[in-house]
Amino acid sequence: MPLISVITAVHEPVAGYLREAADSVAAQRLPAGWELEWLVQEDGDRPAARDLAAGARYEANGARLGTATTRNIALSRARGRLVAVLDYDDVLLPDGLATLIQDFDRHPGIGWAVGQADDLIDGERVPFELRYPCGVVPAGQVGRLYERTGLCQVACAGLVMPTDVVRAFGGWGAIPRAQDVALLIALSEVYDGYQDPAVTWLYRKHPGQTTHPAKVDVWGKQQDRFIRQRLDAVRSGALAGPGRGFSAVRQRVERL
Repeated sequence: MPLISVITAVHEPVAGYLREAADSVAAQRLPAGWELEWLVQEDGDRPAARDLAAGARYEANGARLGTATTRNIALSRARGRLVAVLDYDDVLLPDGLATLIQDFDRHPGIGWAVGQADDLIDGERVPFELRYPCGVVPAGQVGRLYERTGLCQVACAGLVMPTDVVRAFGGWGAIPRAQDVALLIALSEVYDGYQDPAVTWLYRKHPGQTTHPAKVDVWGKQQDRFIRQRLDAVRSGALAGPGRGFSAVRQRVERL
């Protein structure tokens, strides 16, 4: 029976936010035959989230390791064909995962899918105007846009990807912020993706979030350099064995 793994990294969570995330996972209406596992991985040396994450396969790091490492440890526990990202302060809509699972059926061979997000501000949903066209996103398009603008066209906190593909690209980039951008920029250079027009999740905006505009991105220059270097390395074929490339991983994705 096909399984999707939902990965949530947690560090010093606001209890109400995590409970709301848990409720949204429990409310998912999946396509016939599909099952879900929720992997909550808690960062830090004072874990406190076990009782807040009802229904999760919970594990604590026991030390402060950072978001990327925390997600990658959860990835090592994932059993699903697909892996979805859910930040602990965000919310999945009931048909959110089903929508993106079906995108993989409709577009065989894609390496990622993402839906749209409304902002969640003080408990109220606020529509967010999409800046990019929906539909199939050809391989290389996301990277070219990033090169020109320094921006990623995809709301990475709502991504769903084949688990094997995420592992093949080394998981989330070990940088202070934009870990998911580092992963997607490299992955999307090799695989087409699909940007679904449906709103599948809610992006909570609050002062405590890592990406809040009031927080200075001290390492922005270094992170940008890391992402661009990874993109250049993928383009150079550095990951490909002689005459092999990514064919084996592609074949596994196309069987989903």
